[in-house]
Parts: sequence; structure tokens; C-alpha cells
Amino acid sequence: MRTTRALAVSAVAAAAVGLAAPAASAWTDPQNITATPSVIPRGGELTISVDGTKCQRNSTATSDAFGTINLSPAGGTTAKGTAKVRRDARPGAHDITVNCQGSQLTRPAAYTVIRGSVRGGLGGSSSTGATPTDMAIGGGLVAVALIGGGAFWMRRRSENRG
Repeated sequence: MRTTRALAVSAVAAAAVGLAAPAASAWTDPQNITATPSVIPRGGELTISVDGTKCQRNSTATSDAFGTINLSPAGGTTAKGTAKVRRDARPGAHDITVNCQGSQLTRPAAYTVIRGSVRGGLGGSSSTGATPTDMAIGGGLVAVALIGGGAFWMRRRSENRG
């Protein structure tokens, strides 16, 4: 009797989970909006990707910094699009809202717009060369090393004679 009751309860629980699983997956389509790069200057290009089977056709991404763009299938269940951030975009964090066949998803603070350009490559160094101050400091260090090395060599040489 107890075994029959336990089996009945288990069967009802399994049926409830089995029936709820398709509905749960429908609630999360679209999902996972990403913006690359996450920090971008005004006028830069931003790549938006979103996962979801509904996003494979008739899908758009919208933000106040770039307007509305169309998304295209990018393999599997991913859709992608490229947006150009307006030159007059407000600096700071911006949201992205994706609309996939009537289903919407918003990712708050998906990317950040900055005023100037992003410095990159070689650790942010400049390619204009050394400044006169840099040259004076380097030359002074070389001169001190030469004088110190010469004095040390001369002192060691005189010790060996005596």
C-alpha cells in the first residue's frame, strides 16, 4: 500500500516536471545578451549577440546610443548584429533591448560609452618617441654608470699593483 502510494506520488511529480520543462524553456527565449566590447568610445562599432531560437529571424536590438539594428543568424541558436554608437551618445552605461518575434529581453547596463578613444596596444604607450625630459634622464643615468664603472675599475687596478 505504501509502495503504491509512493509510486503514484513519484509519477505525478515526474509528470509535472516533464510538462513544466517545455514551458520553462519558452520563458527564457531570447536569453543571454552580450555586447562586445563592453567599453566603447562614441562612434565605435559594437557587436551584439543573443541566444534564442526565436531570434533566428525577424529580430532586432535597440539602445538609446545606437537606435535599432537587425540581428542575423550566426550559427546554432545565436543571432548577431553590428551597431555604430552615435557620436553624440551620452557617456555612461546603456541598456540593450532585444525583440525576437514578439518576445523581449532587456539587459541593463550592457555596455559603457566613454567620451574619448580607447588607448590600446603596447600597454597604452605612445608611438611619438621619448620626450626631451626622458632623454635627459636616460643620458644622466648612462653618464653616472660610466663614471661609477670607470672609478671602480681604476680603484681595482691600483689595488692589484700594490
